[in-house]
Amino acid sequence: MTITTSLSSMDSASSQHEAIGSNPTTEKTLAIIGAGVVGLCCALQAQAKGYQVTLFDRDLPGKGASFGNAGYLATELIDPLSTVDTLKQAPRLWLNPKGPVCLPWNHLLKALPWLGRFIKAAHPNNASHSREALTQLNRESVPAWQRLLGSIDAQDEIVPAGYLLVWESEQNKPAAQQHMRYMHSADIPCEYVEGEALAKLEPELAQQLSHGVFFPQACRVKDPYQLCEKLFQAFIDQGGHFIQAEVKRLEPETTQNNGVEKKQMQVKTDVVQTKTNKPLNNERFPDYRFDKAVLCTGAWGKKLLADLNLKVPLEAERGYHITLPKQQHKLQHAIGSAERRFVLTPLESGLRAVGMTELGGLKRGPIQRRFDVLKHHTQQLLPTLKPTIEKDCEQWMGHRPTLPDSLPVIDQHPEHNQLLFAFGNQHLGLTQAAVTAELMLAISEHENPFMPTHYFSVSRF
Repeated sequence: MTITTSLSSMDSASSQHEAIGSNPTTEKTLAIIGAGVVGLCCALQAQAKGYQVTLFDRDLPGKGASFGNAGYLATELIDPLSTVDTLKQAPRLWLNPKGPVCLPWNHLLKALPWLGRFIKAAHPNNASHSREALTQLNRESVPAWQRLLGSIDAQDEIVPAGYLLVWESEQNKPAAQQHMRYMHSADIPCEYVEGEALAKLEPELAQQLSHGVFFPQACRVKDPYQLCEKLFQAFIDQGGHFIQAEVKRLEPETTQNNGVEKKQMQVKTDVVQTKTNKPLNNERFPDYRFDKAVLCTGAWGKKLLADLNLKVPLEAERGYHITLPKQQHKLQHAIGSAERRFVLTPLESGLRAVGMTELGGLKRGPIQRRFDVLKHHTQQLLPTLKPTIEKDCEQWMGHRPTLPDSLPVIDQHPEHNQLLFAFGNQHLGLTQAAVTAELMLAISEHENPFMPTHYFSVSRF
């Protein structure tokens, strides 16, 4: 299955727009705005709860930030991005031309309010609060994925291959030992490796490395986009609808019918697109109405939130990757470089290098030297790839939805409980997608969630 062939369902669904979002029986209807991996997981969870679900996205499912991630379920990343240590290192990392942190000068003024909140989030009490939430959320992330994929017979999309965090300099052995102790304190299994043990894990890397910390229980997915395809196909097979259109506005409605109050969400869209990318019948479709709606638009949802009188400091953090087709055999595990601060993952689509934290907004195009930095770091760890990188390298840039405290928003509108939110998972969107969907549905259905949800309030800012 590919997304393109599945879009034949979209045409028939769109041409019968009066049926979509209507509620002629007792069937519950729900709209999900955003068809990335979080939105797709929310769609499947909602279907399991008995909802007739319609997905909206201006792009094809899985083609946003979900397409470009490393494919690694990074459950050991329990620290928020903003800590005292991060702030101390930030100037050096920013000024390093081959470093992982980028902030274009022409975006600096616009980013200052967000940076102020980011600095505030680094206060030890605030960072500890975020760490508590991330630890609990990440602990349930892989089990949630296993439950979701088991329900659609796609368990093999998760690969329990382990993860290896590596260092090149012997001088950093104390740092590795300290990191391992920190992981053990959080009950995250890992072991120190060097020499023959390291070479056995990764023969291609052995000559470049001094030592590493191995996480034997870590998982990755076969390929992020392939996973999104599987989720979308399952969603369509279970009676879901997909409308390719940009949602312009969400409006809560409350009506009275024979003294009975009814709450709904109105979804106003741009021109609906067919799979040929042309307007259908050259006219705008009427507004859609649903019993509930979930906003899963990632970095693109700021205007919709503002229209709902919510001021959420959502920043579009630009991420970059390069992919080398047919080179995935070079590695056995997902690899993180502690010194170079990037990740290499063997995916079915190729060997992928992912890195960069760039606050650059949504409008600017990619900056070529960011790709060049990823190429440089990849060649340093895998020198035999140099000819391949020069002639056969795919490049991609996308936008991660990042909040100053590194926590997502998983909540309902404080005044309109028919509108829910599931966005802002920063670097952990793939990792936390399935568990985010479970939490969101628990809130929607007034069930007892597995952890407190106050951490993820939309009003916490």
